[in-house]
Amino acid sequence: MSNRRMARECALQSLYYADSAKNNDAVSLTSYAADFKKELGDCYSFCEDLITGTLQNLPKIDQLVSSYAKNWTIARMSVVDRSILRMATYEMIFSHEKTPVPAIIDEAIELAKKYSTENSSKFINGLLDQLKKERK
Repeated sequence: MSNRRMARECALQSLYYADSAKNNDAVSLTSYAADFKKELGDCYSFCEDLITGTLQNLPKIDQLVSSYAKNWTIARMSVVDRSILRMATYEMIFSHEKTPVPAIIDEAIELAKKYSTENSSKFINGLLDQLKKERK
């Protein structure tokens, strides 16, 4: 597994915890990521950025995700799907990293396949693809 994928998985776990526990304290969440600092290597700062950036931009991200989620509200989505969508939206729109958008979407789909339900990857792909089209 690549270090960037591991960084995304670590960030997803942190964002999942933040959402489940209603704890948006980026400091405590990045301290969780610090447990994986050795394994993440150079990608540790990428993981930190995904966590803090997503939480700092959460109202804007939720507004964007809501506008593309036809017949779904943010609250109705599973915590895992919501966390993946938030993180991918942050990376596509707000991140200073220059990760190609297709790679971001592919990584989000892979996370959904690994951590969520059978249909989640299709839902996430469709929503992020719409966001990508509008972003241009």
